Amino acid sequence: MTIGFAIRNMPRAIARILATSLVAGAMALPAAAQDRVKVEWWFAHGGRLGEIVQELVTNFNNSQDKYQVVAVHKGNYEENMAAMVAAYRVGQQPTIIQAAERGFMTMLNSGAIVPVPELLEQQGHDVDWDDFIAPVSGFYLVDGVPAALPFNSSTPIFWYNRDKFKEAGFEAPGETWQEVEKQLYAIKEKGISNCSMALANDFFWSLIENYAAIHDQPYGTLANGFDGLGTEFIFNKSPLLVGQLERLSKWMDDGVLQLAGQGLAPEQLFTSGTCATYVASTAAHAAISSGAQFDWSAAFLPHEEGVEPKNSTIGGGGLWVLKGKSDDEYAGAAAFIDFIASPETQVWWSKQTGYVPVTNAAYDELKSEGYFEENPTREIAILQLTRGEPTESSRGFRFGNHNQSMQILVEEIQGVWTGQKSPQEALDNAARRGNEILRQYEQLHAGQ
Repeated sequence: MTIGFAIRNMPRAIARILATSLVAGAMALPAAAQDRVKVEWWFAHGGRLGEIVQELVTNFNNSQDKYQVVAVHKGNYEENMAAMVAAYRVGQQPTIIQAAERGFMTMLNSGAIVPVPELLEQQGHDVDWDDFIAPVSGFYLVDGVPAALPFNSSTPIFWYNRDKFKEAGFEAPGETWQEVEKQLYAIKEKGISNCSMALANDFFWSLIENYAAIHDQPYGTLANGFDGLGTEFIFNKSPLLVGQLERLSKWMDDGVLQLAGQGLAPEQLFTSGTCATYVASTAAHAAISSGAQFDWSAAFLPHEEGVEPKNSTIGGGGLWVLKGKSDDEYAGAAAFIDFIASPETQVWWSKQTGYVPVTNAAYDELKSEGYFEENPTREIAILQLTRGEPTESSRGFRFGNHNQSMQILVEEIQGVWTGQKSPQEALDNAARRGNEILRQYEQLHAGQ
């Protein structure tokens, strides 16, 4: 069974097994006084970030003696979601799952979730949702409160090798794409680096979707899906977006922009010093700070000349609570989520990973202790996310089965890299095929 098929059929599967799952949860025997209640959490981080997740869980487990969170890595976001769907079908789902922001609509309309504010209120935890940083929490808001807890929230920034830029005669990347293009070509033509930029695996997010948001270009109708399931992709109608893909294609042809070879990650091309720049999540701080053996820094994403840039959009994921668990497990889940949302944990998490602190209280604490003065690249994401007043085109994307339409976009753009399609043709195909996915999702969830 494909992941897309499983997700599209998730509501019917849940309807068949939900009663059984609830009965099983209700019949669970209370734990003995000396035993902790185990709360299973499936997460999607690997590598260094996965290690930090396990440290986070250990910190919670050591902070009290009633609950034990068991964190299980199920692979990347898509694999994690697929594993959850399969487990739900047989009543073996975890209590908490980490889902990417692209899975928001799938989770929201699944019929499988317990809204996080509802759970916390039932369990006696008082969380000030108004304290959450607006561009982060705003993505998750439903009827004024978030359906899930914003957890690992990020946005892409422009990483660069300061040594190579200085060797080329530049102090830092330019603010515009036109300036950056001249710098990247100079770095290559002067022989300073054969690779001026490494293409990130999630370039569709950092260089296409966020480009649209920053330049206030509509990606889809109905406020990028925020206003209803009848949304349609229209990114192919933006001359700026077409021009961006034309630019990237030219850089690829000229050897300025490079794909990672087999067995290599784009991040490694940057941290090894092979490539001079890299556009990627602020969460790359964890790996870059530990792996790069050169003077590195980061900057805001570039924008076009003559454009007043808007905010970038969030990536990462949130924590969702699933139905069909015992009251004791829900109490543990609520305690864990409350622990994560606390300013102390948010400060620790942001320092360890580079992710954006999700509350103003945590952000203010980091500022008051001078953390951003000592680590200026850690504040770039927050400043870029909060730049200007978000518009319908810059506040984010809410598309049904967004992961599937994203994969279609990547497939079409790969045709551009290989010279088989023009940028306009690739975007036209991606929009047309993506709209077919949207109509399937709309039909499945009509009336919700």
